[in-house]
Amino acid sequence: MAKSGANKPTRAGAVRKASRGKAVGSGGQGRQALEGKKPTPKAEDRPYHPAGKAKAAKERFIAAGGKGGRGGSSRGASQDPNRKPAPRRSAKNEEFEVVTGRNSVVEALRAKIPATALYLATRIDMDERVKEALALATNRGIPILEVMRPELDRLTSFDSVHQGLALKVPAYEYAHPVDLLDQVISSGETPLFVALDGITDPRNLGAIIRSTSAFGGQGVIVPQRRSVGVTASAWKTSAGAAARTPVAMASNLTATLKAFKQKGVFVIGLDGGGDVSLPGLAFADGPVVIVVGSEGKGLSRLVTETCDAIVSIPITAATESLNAGIAASVTLYEISRLRAAKK
Repeated sequence: MAKSGANKPTRAGAVRKASRGKAVGSGGQGRQALEGKKPTPKAEDRPYHPAGKAKAAKERFIAAGGKGGRGGSSRGASQDPNRKPAPRRSAKNEEFEVVTGRNSVVEALRAKIPATALYLATRIDMDERVKEALALATNRGIPILEVMRPELDRLTSFDSVHQGLALKVPAYEYAHPVDLLDQVISSGETPLFVALDGITDPRNLGAIIRSTSAFGGQGVIVPQRRSVGVTASAWKTSAGAAARTPVAMASNLTATLKAFKQKGVFVIGLDGGGDVSLPGLAFADGPVVIVVGSEGKGLSRLVTETCDAIVSIPITAATESLNAGIAASVTLYEISRLRAAKK
């Protein structure tokens, strides 16, 4: 007689299940493990890999009638030496400026700068400048948008006095300094330029542009680095003169001044300790470029060494120095006065 529990498994839960098919031996069960894994597929043959996705996209492109991809015939076409490369789009190309103030907006519209929108505050006082701005914008097909004053404040920044009128314009396009000089010489005029050295306040730039226009100057030169550019604030301070007086950008101010000297232009720098006094400037009737430095540091060493003369403006001992914009204005006026007296 068999003992009780003789047919039970030796440990709990270890139950052998009956096979549903033909018994299979163990000869092939460990063969793959002994032989090792199969070769890894190439990256382009794996659909989940980026290379595989690129290959699939290329095949779909060719199936749709396209020509080649990387390494195909389209690559050779892009290297055609007779074909001009397409311009690269950058964030700078998408920038814009907002010209504020009634005088500035009207002057910009008169100069036919490529404006894209005219913003008009609701319940604006319709004076002659506003009416002219609306007429000019309508004739040129510029969209006119009436907005609430808080929206106009936000668009123009709260520190800007827009007077209920603003004009959206593309980022300023600078001229080339030497090209601008050549244009002035070819027109038969006597060159008169103002170059800025280390000036970072846009209101100073706007004031200098305005004075240059008022006293017969043909342009303003700003360095590419460590200098202010033509911003909305400069537009505003210039009272629209930035639309009439071109601003050129120099990649290297010292090299640009040397190029001007080679073309016969006399370079003078403004400094309180200059060896030449401004009144009765002997060479005022010739081609001149005035270099204005910052109030704090003045002219840089390399620019000072490049100047033909360092000119000072006589002021009382009670005043330490003049604002850069005012110094440029006084010098421009004196040169304009001396030129007019010799005609």
